[in-house]
Amino acid sequence: MKSVYLDYNSTTPIDPAVLAEMQAFSAETFGNPSSVHWYGQKAKAAMENAREKIAALLGARPAEIYFTSGGTEADNLAVKGAAHAGRSRGRHIITSRIEHHAVLKTVQYLEKEGFEATYLGCDGAGVVSAAELKQALRPDTVVVSIMMANNETGVIQPVRELAAVGRGAGIPFHTDAVQAVGKIPVNVDELGVDMLSLSAHKFCGPKGIGALYIRRKTTVTPLLHGGSHERRKRPGTENIVGIIGMAKAMEIAVERREDEHRRLSELSDYFVREVTSRIGEVYLNGSPGNRIPSTVNLSFRGVEGESIILSLDLKGIEVSSGSACTSGSLEPSHVLQAMGVDPILTQGSIRFSMGRFTTREEIDYTVAALPEIITRLRSMSAVYGKSS
Repeated sequence: MKSVYLDYNSTTPIDPAVLAEMQAFSAETFGNPSSVHWYGQKAKAAMENAREKIAALLGARPAEIYFTSGGTEADNLAVKGAAHAGRSRGRHIITSRIEHHAVLKTVQYLEKEGFEATYLGCDGAGVVSAAELKQALRPDTVVVSIMMANNETGVIQPVRELAAVGRGAGIPFHTDAVQAVGKIPVNVDELGVDMLSLSAHKFCGPKGIGALYIRRKTTVTPLLHGGSHERRKRPGTENIVGIIGMAKAMEIAVERREDEHRRLSELSDYFVREVTSRIGEVYLNGSPGNRIPSTVNLSFRGVEGESIILSLDLKGIEVSSGSACTSGSLEPSHVLQAMGVDPILTQGSIRFSMGRFTTREEIDYTVAALPEIITRLRSMSAVYGKSS
């Protein structure tokens, strides 16, 4: 049976060049970068070299890059850290209803601590309005967090305009760029953001390593307490091998970004065109032209998404219904709900996410498999005839 992986937004395979660099480094270097002896200083030099590479690729200063265990920790450090640091100003936070749960759950936790949150909506295309953000600002607002690219639909937010609103009011602005880095241009100065999260395993790097960009003079209270690692922002011995892998993976992703963007745009457009021409009542969720090209979110009327996922899995095709972090939940997508998608269609939504190793042959195999699956599932559906 053929194996087709179309769940790149959940995680990506490690690029062979990244793995080779990690293995070579791991075999030669094992020192703790906090140690003053030769082994430690060799590890520290490698870590700082990686920090410099990542900073340069983001348009940042090396001292503004803080290594974390991944995107979730980076989001927590940014939102909780800025909220706690700004308590003397107030206890109001602004985010959006379409954020990843790493941000939403963090904000909900802060609400239990006594903070107040405003959750901005979006339009039918999944875009958050800068005008609405401006209206939501208050004198006691301490942090704003709006993602750069949505993990379920791929829709790209107007982060530059949103960040300008926050900057104009002197409020720290954070963006979760986990699904954006390596796929579209990300330059912190051009965007005007104060904090930005990224995660290596989203761009063919290793799992368990990420980073948070914190603009100079932006105050963030640490989440963890311990040693003085990462300039006292994130204690704990650094994941040196992961850091080396992340720098290499990011370097490759940025180098190939334009070619990959073009290739995946053609591939995803072809996929949508073929599926919608062969199957009736299929709808693309999110803006067709304003999204990460590798992400395609389709709703199949009258069919449950879980049934589609399991049926495709039996044919060796791996997809998801949204964020991997909520794959065990029976709740409808909060992102599609915020966009105002018909609840019937929300239940039948599937995310097909492509990446570096996706081929036209794999897309053709998936396109050929879908009509039979949807027809069979609709024939067993008690609601399809009524919902159409």
